Amino acid sequence: MTLKKTIDLLKSNDELRTIDTPLDIYLEIPHLAYAEVKKEGGGKALLFTHPIDRKNNKTFDTPVVMNLFGSYARTELLFGRDVEGVATEIEKLLHMKPPQGFKEKIGMLGDLFAMKDIFPKKLKVRGSCQEIVKQGDEINLYDLPILTTWEEDGGPFITMGQVYTQSLDGALVNLGMYRLQVYDNNHLGMHWQIHKDSSHFFDQYQRAGKKMPVSIAIGGDPLYTWCATAPLPYGVNELLLYGLIKKESPKLVESLTTPLFIPEDVDFVIEGWVDTAKLREEGPFGDHTGYYTLKEFYPELEVSAITHRKNPYYLATVVGKPPLEDKYMGWATERVFLPLLKTNAADLIDYHMPENGVFHNLILAKMKPLYKGHAKQFMHIFWGSGQMSFVKHALFFGEDAPKLTNYEALVTYALNRFLPKCLFISEGITDALDHSSPESLVGGKLGIDFTASYSPSAPESIESTLLLEKVQSLIPEAVGLTQYMRHTANPITVVSVRKKSRSIKDCFSLLEPLREYVRIVIFVDEAKNDIHNPYMLLWRVTNNIDAARDLYKSDVIVAIDGTTKTKVDGFEREWPGDVECTPNVVDRLKSLSLWDLDFKLEKKYQL
Repeated sequence: MTLKKTIDLLKSNDELRTIDTPLDIYLEIPHLAYAEVKKEGGGKALLFTHPIDRKNNKTFDTPVVMNLFGSYARTELLFGRDVEGVATEIEKLLHMKPPQGFKEKIGMLGDLFAMKDIFPKKLKVRGSCQEIVKQGDEINLYDLPILTTWEEDGGPFITMGQVYTQSLDGALVNLGMYRLQVYDNNHLGMHWQIHKDSSHFFDQYQRAGKKMPVSIAIGGDPLYTWCATAPLPYGVNELLLYGLIKKESPKLVESLTTPLFIPEDVDFVIEGWVDTAKLREEGPFGDHTGYYTLKEFYPELEVSAITHRKNPYYLATVVGKPPLEDKYMGWATERVFLPLLKTNAADLIDYHMPENGVFHNLILAKMKPLYKGHAKQFMHIFWGSGQMSFVKHALFFGEDAPKLTNYEALVTYALNRFLPKCLFISEGITDALDHSSPESLVGGKLGIDFTASYSPSAPESIESTLLLEKVQSLIPEAVGLTQYMRHTANPITVVSVRKKSRSIKDCFSLLEPLREYVRIVIFVDEAKNDIHNPYMLLWRVTNNIDAARDLYKSDVIVAIDGTTKTKVDGFEREWPGDVECTPNVVDRLKSLSLWDLDFKLEKKYQL
């Protein structure tokens, strides 16, 4: 399904909002998309028909499409089928057994025959994505309406590029999604992190002293883009998922200046070569963590050709603080990959990644515990499984726990059986975007085993104002306090602080005289935090802590330091800033009657 047909499908289902007002690719378009996805239910897909570059007095004929996956219903519409049904089909394939009897043999033949359509088909003709070809002096990345999302971004970034690469010997191919910074007319920054397949391929070319071919597709069937995010094992072609879901072979054509094959019906293709002897400074970029990732050196692509179909569309997404479009893309990934995760953890029942845990910061899992230490075994399985190994905090629940998405009931269940000995702290690899660990790429991991049913004693109830006075008498940095889940045996006390000359972890033991009143205490900075906003507190704290450094436990009390870390804390890395909207851009969009996000949501999600 082409992007044009996708737009028609969305129109017919009342899932598209068309913006005809000319808007700038610098901040305006992405800011409006950022607000749209934060509406209840994820808002609508957006079609910007008149993108402009006000700074360079330029208009674009190419419309910009955003928020395609921004709701559960729309995600299933783009899949063309029930997402849970895909998972069921994968599970069936994984558990296929030798047929017993003639009837089963015939049934299996039908299943196997249907499998022929999952494999990509290479065409020997040019594709519709190559109707227009630009090479040499005609190459100009600024002819595409590539967006600058945030004021402190290092420049424009392609945010929904399908990046096609192959191993040095050509035996393995990969489809990934990485942000791509525009440096000039014909150079892009390739932000493939050290753990990604394309980075592994890069290492092969670098060792051989050769340039690496890359082809970047934009648009086409939205499912290509989702497949680019799929956490498949190394060496497995992500387009196999497309064939499995769509029941038709993806049709590929060869790029004009690289040996790579791309889907013939995408809208744009940017081809080029990476000089593996060179790196270039990339960033900063306001990322899906809700923080800026700082400047680092990454490979650079020199563009050798730009091709596109006649009347193309430019597909983009916006990242920043949750909730975002990746909430719904991540939900589809969750559902589809549950059967594959079960192959390593047979007694896993379900798992869930809350979007305000930005996926790699928090995972909830339900399991059938069969023996002592089973949950800890699962923690190690998760922390050793592909992209799941980036997860910082993993919480495991027994089969009698409430549904993992029923947060109120689940947290009540957890706190009524929790003791500090349920905590397990380890160390492992972290996502390259993680900013909180003392050193990059490695940090603390926290597992919590809620499968055992303990009987904790509840603290004495006390009003928050009185409790704040008691905390302030011991920790003068405290300026605000509220309590959550007071109906449970382990109420959560959130304390806002103004850090001065000492680290919060130096204050942990000072809480012990208050053990009759507190059980779980979380410290956050007063600045930029609303202690009465649990959604964003979870986002902040899971981003900001390294479990090996920031967690204290005694026999009764658990304390967590969710504050910004500085040299006072012995933190030597640079701490990034929050991603925030530019006020005058928001004001302009409101003046045009385009920004219609409810102010309560604007405040809740701290835009």
